[in-house]
This record gives sequence, C-alpha cells and structure tokens, in this order.
Amino acid sequence: MKRYMSSALLYAILAMIGGVFYREFTKFNGFTARTTLSVVHTHYFLLGLVFFLLLVVRGVTQVMGADLSKGVDAAISGMAGIGHILLGVSLVLLLLQIKRSVSAFQP
Repeated sequence: MKRYMSSALLYAILAMIGGVFYREFTKFNGFTARTTLSVVHTHYFLLGLVFFLLLVVRGVTQVMGADLSKGVDAAISGMAGIGHILLGVSLVLLLLQIKRSVSAFQP
C-alpha cells in the first residue's frame, strides 16, 4: 500500500509540474491558440505516466510553430495511437482481473 501511495504522490506532483509547464511555456512564447500541452496535466492525473512524453513533444512543437515533416508527424501520432491501444487492452485486463478477484470472495 505504501508503494501505491508513493506512486500516486509522484504522479500528482508530475501532473502539477505538467500544468505549470503548459501555463508558463505558452505564456513565455506568447502562444494563445489551442495546444496538446493543455491536456498533459489532466492526462497525467488520470492515467499516470502514459504518453506524457508524446503529449509534451506534440505540444512543444505546436507552441514553437515547428514545421514537422509528414513522417515525423505520422510517427508521433502512430506512437500515441499504439500507446492508446496498449492502454485500452491493459484497462480491460485490469478490470477482468478485478472481476475475478471480486467473484472469488463472494459466496
């Protein structure tokens, strides 16, 4: 239980850092449009270390106005897509395991 609390605290701190980074980075660069960086904070709070790096990379390139090649843009999207598929499978497996555990304790 202590390990889970430590992990939760770490994720909460990193989520807050992500939120501050988004706010300060966009303000520093005078960026007011919508960016992927805006969801780093909430994604980290809800999911932990899932796709954090890809969200930051995508968001920073948006704020900086980087002109990505089609290949790099597709690679970032592809890695995020693969990650979402893995996350979806993981959540289903986790819920199935919880269901099995609950069923084992019911008379």
